This record gives sequence, structure tokens and C-alpha cells, in this order.
Amino acid sequence: MTARSAAAASSFIVACAFALAGCAGFYEIPIETPIQPKMDVTAFQRVLVAGFISGGSDDVDANLETVRLLRSQLRSKSPLRVIEAEVLPLAEIAAIEADAYAAATTSTGVTPISPVPTAEMAKPASDARPAEPKRPETSIRNEKDLAKYDKIFADVAYWKKLGEEYQTPLIVTGTVLFTPHQANGFQMVSREVYDAYGRRSVVPVRTYMERKGFILQPRFVFIDGRTGAIVYSETFHEEVLYPNSQSVPALSTYFELMDRVMPSFLSTLSAQKIRGSRVLLK
Repeated sequence: MTARSAAAASSFIVACAFALAGCAGFYEIPIETPIQPKMDVTAFQRVLVAGFISGGSDDVDANLETVRLLRSQLRSKSPLRVIEAEVLPLAEIAAIEADAYAAATTSTGVTPISPVPTAEMAKPASDARPAEPKRPETSIRNEKDLAKYDKIFADVAYWKKLGEEYQTPLIVTGTVLFTPHQANGFQMVSREVYDAYGRRSVVPVRTYMERKGFILQPRFVFIDGRTGAIVYSETFHEEVLYPNSQSVPALSTYFELMDRVMPSFLSTLSAQKIRGSRVLLK
């Protein structure tokens, strides 16, 4: 039983007892239940939300929006100091690494130890401004496309080098898939009806509906900036559907779904509190 349902049950029982006894008073007091963080972050003073491999919809830059949102939340709800830095184009970096890996394997016939891209890939060019290399294609539409870039998270040398540049923080990265979704079928909806005497009632009616929306699948990967190793990873799945007649911007839907995920994300790094109430007899 959850804290909320337990509180509701307690309130109901006490209220019934009061009604039956007719002589006992009661009062409600607020309570807070602490939830311990999923990770021990006492070894870190800073957190770097580096960037995400994102895809699914062209209507939302899920990499940029996720980095902005997480940094904003961590500034006010985490004991770690948030590092302000350029958002890494992680999909492009991962694609460059994959291309280098494939080229080295093809030319030598030997699997390279670690084709490591440098963090400077995300930084502006130097004063000399050499010609920029052609950016690799990074079209990501589904989980299968995401899997092609997954090796970047196991590249210990890359993340350790990035950590050294920012004084060995806790690094937050991962993947964000935000895809359009449609579902058609019969749904139970409430409908007002009136009888022969004009009396109103609400009854469930089975109605065929066409609905559209989005699915959000974020995966948060926490990396130790001192070693470059993954210390924790967690994946979420949220979705929402609206009637076809309802027009909801993709960005609004993205934030709506991220709001559902955010409490779990924050509880990974810092203790959170669940607020409720208890009813006591006088």
C-alpha cells in the first residue's frame, strides 16, 4: 500500500469511528517521509549534464531540451553544483567514433583498443579555423537506431578525458527517444443522458476513437568523471494520447511527460520527501 492510499484509509477509519462514537475529536497533522537517494554522490561536488543521443521526432531537439531541463532542476533540487558548459552533440560524437572504429578495423584487420573522440569536437574551432569535417548522418527514429551509438557510454577513456576537463564531476548523459504515436480503437467515455422526466445521469459509453500523441523513453546514464566508468543507469517509459480533434504542441507534450520522470531522476542524486498527513484522535 502506498503512503497516499494508507493515509486515505486511515482518515476514513478515524472519521467513521468519530461518527459512531459522537464524542471523540480528531485533528490532522502533516508528515514528511524521506526517501534515500539511489546513489551515493558524496564523493562529488559538481555535476555535468553533458548531452544525450536523441531522436524520434524532428519537432523537438530532445538533446538540448533535456540538458536544459535537468540543469534547471538540479540547480534547485540537488546539493551538487551544476557546471555550465556547451551541450555535446553526442550523437555526432558517437557516429564519428563508430566510423573511426570501422575504418581502423577494415584497414588493419585488427580491432582497435579504443578509438576515442576528444571533447574538443563540441568546442568552436581554433583561430586558424581549419576546414570542418563533414558531419556524419545521425538519423535516429527508433530503439534500433539508438543501439548503433550505444558503445559511446562504455568508452571509459573518452569520459575520463571529459571528466578531467571539468575537474572530475559526476557526468549525466544517456539517450532520449521522443516518438510520435497513434492508437485507434474503442474506449469507454462518460456521456450525459436524460430520461423521460428530464433527469440527468452520466453513463459509460463504448466509443470508437482515433488518438495521437507521443512516447518518451529517456535513459539516464551516470558516469564517474574520475574513472570514466558507468556507476548507475536507469530507463523510463512514458506515453500520452490525445483525441485527434485536440491539437497539442510536441514541445508541450515533451515537458508533460518529463514532469512524470523528474521525481525519479532527482531521487537518484539526493534525498527526496513524500508529503502527506495523518489523522489523530484527541
